Amino acid sequence: MPAVEVIFYQDAPGKIPPLVEWLDTLSPKARVKCLVRLKRLEDLGHELRRPEADFLRDGIYELRASYQGVHYRML
Repeated sequence: MPAVEVIFYQDAPGKIPPLVEWLDTLSPKARVKCLVRLKRLEDLGHELRRPEADFLRDGIYELRASYQGVHYRML
């Protein structure tokens, strides 16, 4: 399967995407865990499944990452 393009939502042109702002607030190791999930999404696309990704509802999916008992969710 070819890699897919991951696009970050932006409120306005030129503004930093909310996900990037949120990632900057995480500890370095938690940030790496989340970035690994994003890379796997890029590599595997719709083939990425639980426990790493899941469909919620209304066309919304989530990526899941955990570090030291904290569960991080990226929609």
